Amino acid sequence: MLYNTSDEKTVKQKIKQLQPLNYNQFFWWRRYTTKTPPLPKKSTFLDRIKNGEYEFSHYYWQWKLTEIELNEVFKSYGNDHQRLIESNQVDLARRKRLIEDFEKDETAKLEALQKGFLREFVMTKDEYEEHIINFDGTTEEFYMYCLKTFDRSGRSIERRGRPPKQRR
Repeated sequence: MLYNTSDEKTVKQKIKQLQPLNYNQFFWWRRYTTKTPPLPKKSTFLDRIKNGEYEFSHYYWQWKLTEIELNEVFKSYGNDHQRLIESNQVDLARRKRLIEDFEKDETAKLEALQKGFLREFVMTKDEYEEHIINFDGTTEEFYMYCLKTFDRSGRSIERRGRPPKQRR
């Protein structure tokens, strides 16, 4: 076995929930995407949470699928590392790029989630980190928990353009 991967059934089940992509010369290593497109920026934070924009990155499951495929090829080559490297450089490069995409996507989602909670509720970064680490549930359940625990900041959504005149 070349890579220690997750349970093959779990990986294939998660991949079935994704939508296959057509070949793209600029993103050739990506084979699947989520079925729900991201909402526009004007939509509320709760709507984005319900849409699944802050859920676990789908690149992880593509990465694990690639590792499962590489393990099968490795077994067919009789555990010969050199032969695997020579004949499957594309799959090895795909795995590397999917890992990079997963790390970037997951970091961006976590930062956007933190920014959204700090914008929506009156809390500090330390309070946010403390509560989210100790919380056991989904993102939507954490939002409902924050509604009960913290005050709403009342800040309006950032809008483009000139601000309205202040009347005295």
